Amino acid sequence: MRSDRGDGKLKVIPLGGLGEIGKNMTIIRYGDEMIMIDAGLMFPENDMLGIDLVIPDISYVLENKHCLKAIILTHGHEDHIGALPYILKKLTVPVYGTRLTLGILAGRLKEDGVECRGLRAVSSGEIVMIGCFSVGFIRVNHSIPDSVGLSIKTPVGMIVHTGDFKLDHTPIDGKMTDFRRFADLGQRGVLLLMADSTNAEKEGHTPSEKTVGVAFNRVFQSAPGRIVVATFSSNVHRIQQAIDTAVRYRRRVAILGRSMVNVVNTSLELGYLHAPEGTIIDVEEIRNYPANKIVIITTGSQGEPMSALTRMSMSDHRQVDIIPGDTVVISATPIPGNEKLVAKTVDNLLRLGANVIHRREEGIHVSGHAARDELRLIHNLIKPKFFMPVHGELHHLFAHARLAEEMGMNRENILVGENGSVFEFTRDSAKLSGRINAGVIMVDGLGVGDVGNIVLRDRRQLSQDGILIVVVPLNRASGRVASNPDIVSRGFVYVRESEHLMDEARGRVLQVMRRCRDEQITDWLSIKTSIRDALTQFLFEQTRRRPMILPIIVEV
Repeated sequence: MRSDRGDGKLKVIPLGGLGEIGKNMTIIRYGDEMIMIDAGLMFPENDMLGIDLVIPDISYVLENKHCLKAIILTHGHEDHIGALPYILKKLTVPVYGTRLTLGILAGRLKEDGVECRGLRAVSSGEIVMIGCFSVGFIRVNHSIPDSVGLSIKTPVGMIVHTGDFKLDHTPIDGKMTDFRRFADLGQRGVLLLMADSTNAEKEGHTPSEKTVGVAFNRVFQSAPGRIVVATFSSNVHRIQQAIDTAVRYRRRVAILGRSMVNVVNTSLELGYLHAPEGTIIDVEEIRNYPANKIVIITTGSQGEPMSALTRMSMSDHRQVDIIPGDTVVISATPIPGNEKLVAKTVDNLLRLGANVIHRREEGIHVSGHAARDELRLIHNLIKPKFFMPVHGELHHLFAHARLAEEMGMNRENILVGENGSVFEFTRDSAKLSGRINAGVIMVDGLGVGDVGNIVLRDRRQLSQDGILIVVVPLNRASGRVASNPDIVSRGFVYVRESEHLMDEARGRVLQVMRRCRDEQITDWLSIKTSIRDALTQFLFEQTRRRPMILPIIVEV
């Protein structure tokens, strides 16, 4: 790969987060110095069978690790910090973030056995020098406290990166987006704006988080029994509102789900979450209180198979069973691709007699991302020379690009890229100067990157047509088949109901073995290939299926 060392040009290289929701990561590079903004993960797509997580391919970073000065984090959501336990095993570099962001990250690193050295806490309003970059942290509102946008002063000009944000005029913690700082940057001159595009197709203004508290109050007021609130573990403001409403109605609160427990404990310890003494109880204690005095805050708002809410819905949770009279509030919108999982969880909860509140129109969830009116305001405040929409699928990026054009920005100054695009900037120009590899690394259990497209293809074939294992006993002395081949079917056909098919398949195998003996073919690889080819053709003719065929030759 061509090196960028010493060329003295400003480059912006997104490695994740463009054309997708999640695994956000961007490299800012000038000459031999570069910084990374965020390092997130993404949950696997439906065809990524068996994959747990997806993180960005950091081959470019590893090849240029001598240039990497720091990793800068905008907030503590998994799609912005989730790749760090894997990345920091390969890189030793300072990580800058706000206190809550680093607190959540430290918990994740500890779980994964990664040392927490190099975590450097900053506050909104602070400016730090990192190599040739001056990085400022700007307070923004999002669905997690301590979120920041970034101002990055480079030798070529100023870059503003909004991070994930919304403009909430009544935030839960009373800390509004720092409009003054954005406006000041706009007056001084901004070379490039990189802005969140998640809600770029939604007109109007994203409602305040406080509106969820009104909906919670309505639910808590009328619920006859226990209340179960499912939300993202990192949505600390939402958790705070659930706790506040529980206190108002004199209910105790139990926390369920490993990630929820970790974030709540970290947030309480750092002062980002508040609860009167005695409000939060251990889950084992809920049996000591009447049902109408209990609130359970849990993970599982996305129907994740191993989450606490999903297991409760299947009567498979070790500590909590759903009972008639329970009210379950799913305070989140399904991430694209999770709709069926959420619907299945809702159905299971209803079957157990719970009252389930999950529709957006019931007011129990609002987005943490800016809608079009808020994006217009940010563009007007910052007045950038160039604009790059980030954080969103391709239709979100193009919607944001059209919005910028409608506001008067020249189309030539709007850069819609994709992961791996290398954008090159001078004080007066911007261009796409090339591409680098920016694929994905798939995490499967303890394996990181050891599952690729070929393995996924095999898994898809196994899931669709199953596998057929053919064991051929071969006499070592004579080279003849010692007995009938043994055929094992898994996910293809039920052998006992397909004896005729299996007998014919054995016959085809014996024909192949006789032909190989007659032609004096002794290479086992060639024999196995011949068996596989013959059975593939035969089974497709008979069943129109293509199972994976695994021939095994055993000398006896």
